[in-house]
Amino acid sequence: MGSCHLKRIKISRFYLILLIALLFVAKAHTQSTTPLRLIQTIPLPGVEGRIDHMAIDLRGQHLFVVALGNNSLEVLDLRAGKHIHRIRGLKEPQGVVYIPEFNKIFVTNGGDGSCKIFDGDSFRLIDTIKFSDDADNVRYEPRSRHLYVGYGNGALGIIDPRNWKRIGDVRLAGHPESYQLEEATARIFINVPTANHVAVVDRSRLAVIATWPLVDVEANFPMALDETDHRLFIGCRQPPKIIAYNTESGKEVIRFDIAEDVDDIYHDATHKRIYASCGEGFLNVFQQNDADHYTALAKLPTAGGARTSLLVLEQWRLYLAVPRRDEQQAEIRVYAIGP
Repeated sequence: MGSCHLKRIKISRFYLILLIALLFVAKAHTQSTTPLRLIQTIPLPGVEGRIDHMAIDLRGQHLFVVALGNNSLEVLDLRAGKHIHRIRGLKEPQGVVYIPEFNKIFVTNGGDGSCKIFDGDSFRLIDTIKFSDDADNVRYEPRSRHLYVGYGNGALGIIDPRNWKRIGDVRLAGHPESYQLEEATARIFINVPTANHVAVVDRSRLAVIATWPLVDVEANFPMALDETDHRLFIGCRQPPKIIAYNTESGKEVIRFDIAEDVDDIYHDATHKRIYASCGEGFLNVFQQNDADHYTALAKLPTAGGARTSLLVLEQWRLYLAVPRRDEQQAEIRVYAIGP
């Protein structure tokens, strides 16, 4: 074999090794910079039907999953990565919040309008607070120590979780969906899909002080708040969009396309991102370049009906609920938030 031929072989091998190395570096770089990376899957055995909202106990490392179609609350042990308990006998549960200072779980039920209170360790039922009907989204405001529950044909109820008593109501033009409590002021921003607007509530006066109409969109269900940049993000299903409002002026700033059937959106202030979980089977991620400009960063395939999620920045995790469909079993997918 001639020396020139041997040289060509050596050169070819060199470039082959170089190409493999470059591909490896490119793959490693892609993995390290992806905004969301699937790191764990936790099965939900015996869970049928729609899955609604979630909450987390960071101290006990428990994830609480509202299984609306199963009439149950599922409890996962995140350390062990497995399902450990099921609270049965709920009536179309929709919302859940865990309050660490009281070590209590509050679960709202659409079927009978109840808000049930469970012990955070034993998961034993402690008490029940009744609303008229369709108790839905629930939020806790730690500064005032007030718990807010959206319910009925148009109301936001307020509970004192220290004694489990109802202490007030705010009347709305329709059933409230997602809402956000502004920390710097007494305002609450509330999605009211049937009225096709966002209601702005003063929680010190328990009154609606403004409404921001939606234009050319409907079904405004999820919501996220960037309080630093004064931007409110509204997730709409018809057509599938996220609309950003200026919370100082109440005016629309920008809108961008997302996948269909959005149910949860979150603002990540650290990475300046927006995450949207959509039942079409995608997680949309957008980069917030500044308060008025956003770039599509990723559209990650998930599973049909996987529209409910929970962002936990204390863990740099996003939890996605996947319902049982055909061969797909119910499960929770755990994503690590990338740099």
